[in-house]
Amino acid sequence: MSVSLVALVLGATGGIGGEVARQLRDAGYAVRALKRGAAHAVEVQDGITWLRGDAMSREDVAGAARGCSVIVHAVNPPGYRRWAELVLPMLDNSIAAAIEERATLVLPGTVYNYGPDAFPVLSEDAPQRPPTRKGVIRAELEARLRVASERGARVLIVRAGDFFGPKPGNSWFSQGLVKPGRPVTTIHLPGEPRVGHQWSYLPDVARTMVALLGRQQALEPFACFHMAGHWDKDGTEMAEAIRRAVARRGGKPPKTRAFPWWLVMLASPFVATLRELLEMRYLWRRSVRMSNDRLLATLGHEPHTPLDVAVEATLEGLGCFDAPRIGAARLNAQEGG
Repeated sequence: MSVSLVALVLGATGGIGGEVARQLRDAGYAVRALKRGAAHAVEVQDGITWLRGDAMSREDVAGAARGCSVIVHAVNPPGYRRWAELVLPMLDNSIAAAIEERATLVLPGTVYNYGPDAFPVLSEDAPQRPPTRKGVIRAELEARLRVASERGARVLIVRAGDFFGPKPGNSWFSQGLVKPGRPVTTIHLPGEPRVGHQWSYLPDVARTMVALLGRQQALEPFACFHMAGHWDKDGTEMAEAIRRAVARRGGKPPKTRAFPWWLVMLASPFVATLRELLEMRYLWRRSVRMSNDRLLATLGHEPHTPLDVAVEATLEGLGCFDAPRIGAARLNAQEGG
């Protein structure tokens, strides 16, 4: 059965949505994206067709998805405002469009679905008993997608660790560890001492999704995969990679400090994003790691950018460097590439 290479990306202005949109484009898809408040009904930029519309409008999503074989649902309410109220209705609109078009609906997943009873190593089929409000909603998202896969849609979920990358959107790396647009002088460590943490480089996540879509006809109607990403075994390796990147640019090695959770607690009643960070603090207090055995069995490999290369590209994209970029050959030599 032939599959049309037309994709709709919801959330293409964000970190993961934007990365998937670009990589689908580069893989030969005609990519559409919705944008609230767009000046024109249709606008083409960098090979992506931007359509004026809102993910909260079922009519807008259905119209944008017409003729699509893939719908990427990577959208969140701006600034996490009214997250609990809007997330499920947004997904329902994507589900309706996917069923109508017999399309594959792609969801970037997280570990939020799981509770401590499934730790420390997570398989795709581990029981989902999340201890947080956000986790409960995440589990419900996937439950609705499973039902959709029985009604004509196909579903692909790729769960990964905390995102980082040149255009990360809301992420722990860009909101917690460093400050975008400034030289890195201090790295804040959110985790407890000697607690491991899993990170995922956005371009690698997007490449994984595109590779799996290339095999979608061989996958189950409801297919879920975990990525291994970058495992920071004691909570300090990401900070050391940042320090190395700064040193390669001729900067002074940054200091490391504990993340100011006390300040988050004080400000969280007034800032929705901080409330979200605080609720998920339990993931920084215990080591949680995902097994990618199923992904390896399906693809034979996991797209994986060396940590130092990924971190330097991330800091570059965040505007954290003053010094000129060093040669790629030198960096590859340092990484053994």
